[in-house]
Amino acid sequence: MNSLKTNNEKKSIHKNRKRKKLTKIIIVTLVILIILALAFLFIVPHMVMNDMVNIHVNFDKMYSSDDFGVDSEKLKLETSDGLDVVAYEVSLDNPKAIVIFTSGIHNPSVTAFFGHGKLLKENNYGSILLEMRAHGESDGNVIGLGYKEHLDTKAAVDYITEKYNDIPIVVHGLSMGAATAINSIGEIEEIDGLISMSSYSSYEDVFYETMLDMDAPKAYAIIQKPFVKIYNMFKYGFKVAHITPENQIKKLGKRPALIMHSTEDSQVSFSSFKRIMKNAPKHVETYIVEGDRHLILKDDDYFLHPEKDKEYSKRILKFLDDNFKR
Repeated sequence: MNSLKTNNEKKSIHKNRKRKKLTKIIIVTLVILIILALAFLFIVPHMVMNDMVNIHVNFDKMYSSDDFGVDSEKLKLETSDGLDVVAYEVSLDNPKAIVIFTSGIHNPSVTAFFGHGKLLKENNYGSILLEMRAHGESDGNVIGLGYKEHLDTKAAVDYITEKYNDIPIVVHGLSMGAATAINSIGEIEEIDGLISMSSYSSYEDVFYETMLDMDAPKAYAIIQKPFVKIYNMFKYGFKVAHITPENQIKKLGKRPALIMHSTEDSQVSFSSFKRIMKNAPKHVETYIVEGDRHLILKDDDYFLHPEKDKEYSKRILKFLDDNFKR
């Protein structure tokens, strides 16, 4: 009887050991799988974004102010983090305001805004076309996605404040340049007004919505989003992690702003516009166009010659005149 009991006890101990060993194997396997899954989630942003941001953009097409019948002066401005950025100034005596133009992540060169510069000069506004870091003749080999480019804008603002006496300054950007414009007015108190064309609310929002457009499962896209944020924090610095358009627009205060977007934009979703406007002060003006018009104007030729798009040019000039007529 005692012997049978001892055998049962031994079997029970053996089963318990076997169960504990199996449990340990399962736990270790799950931990390894979780680590591998996290590693994959961390590496995906690098795999997708590396070739997109770790580059210097050399444009296939650049424009001269002579192409638009307007004079300009080429400037070289130094940023607070030691880069030289190139800009082109279209000036006139006693302007009502100076508008700083910034362009997209890869296209077009900011020199495509010379047509805007001509339009503004004809209406007594000066302009500076700012080629952001890692673009064209400006220094840099890393595109900052708007986290760093406000430093480029600050160099242009410093130039304006040194040259002119108490002149209003407006930032006017397209796409990533629009994100930079919003971030800049949030960070730089000397800027007096904002015009944004097709800005994203944050780059992680763009990443998330691009994944959905590529038919990635929504659950996976949602899970991936915070890892894009973490990647950008490590890449650009924890101090600038908060510098996104949907956050920076809150710092606008009473300064005037005009936010533009198209309803079917295939590059930056209209959802970005909604997120920005959700945080924008109530006085912010909007200009919404139907269809997929990332450049806002009716076609590329109109972008080069904005006076051809009567509705657009009238809207821009009205915004400026309403707020900066001297």
